[in-house]
Amino acid sequence: MTDADAGALDAYSTAVVRVARVVGPAVAAVTARTSRGVGLGSATVISAEGHVLTSAHVVEGAGSVDLAFEDGTRVRARVIGRDPLSDLAMLLADAPVPAPVELGDAARLQVGQLVVAVGNPLGLAGSVTAGIVSALGRSLPTRSGRVVDEVIQTDAALNPGNSGGALADSNARMIGVNTAVAGLGLGLAVPINATSRQIMDTLMREGRVRRGWLGIAGAEITLSPEIARKAGPRTGIQVMSVVTDSPADLAGVRPGDVLISLDRMRIHAVADLQRLMIASTIGRRLELTVWRNGALVDAIVEPTELTDA
Repeated sequence: MTDADAGALDAYSTAVVRVARVVGPAVAAVTARTSRGVGLGSATVISAEGHVLTSAHVVEGAGSVDLAFEDGTRVRARVIGRDPLSDLAMLLADAPVPAPVELGDAARLQVGQLVVAVGNPLGLAGSVTAGIVSALGRSLPTRSGRVVDEVIQTDAALNPGNSGGALADSNARMIGVNTAVAGLGLGLAVPINATSRQIMDTLMREGRVRRGWLGIAGAEITLSPEIARKAGPRTGIQVMSVVTDSPADLAGVRPGDVLISLDRMRIHAVADLQRLMIASTIGRRLELTVWRNGALVDAIVEPTELTDA
């Protein structure tokens, strides 16, 4: 952009134009062929080695994936890892691709901050929309029945085909993966943060993310003052059901119990429990504390691997 060009634009427009020019070349239109037909989406180059990040649902069941970039580059890519529970997938291009984007940190975002979505909505390659961060910390239900937490809500227009594309800040750093349209004027994106970076690295190395499983279904509740005084947190998870012969069942957890802590870590919400169910917990004996019949009860639970994602 020349000085004359910049002078003709206001600050907002200058920021959006810069993001489009920096991020746009790294965002590809995705054509995913499955037994159900052809699906369209977006993906973003994140490494010089040709790793390309997209949404897991975009490439679900894909036998082949084609990428088309705005400079005319067209390459075939392989799905090297999918994680439906975070709705992230990693591709590896079979030929050289444009330079990667710079990854940012969604943990630093603030409500009201400018964000720019780059993708291929409705098959319209290289589309750019801008808006603000409308809210942070939203939850996104996935097809697996789990939820992605800390999701970014934006009013940047998103349409089918945007999924897998980049959500960038005004410094042209990718801070989210556009993943869903929740309603008119409401878009959601999986954040790029410490948790998702770990998932991305694991997908590159191992092709999948291992998680622990307890075998309970629960709902977040506000604890009574009596429980809160003794337990510490003001919210917890009330157990609604326990799978027969699951780790929780074998540990003696019952419907009606309120989970207070696991492995000495306080549990305030379902998202807290999900974050604790990482690969290192599989097969470990963990101390579990629940509130039952007016008292704190301790048990030992040994998570198994979650196999049905």
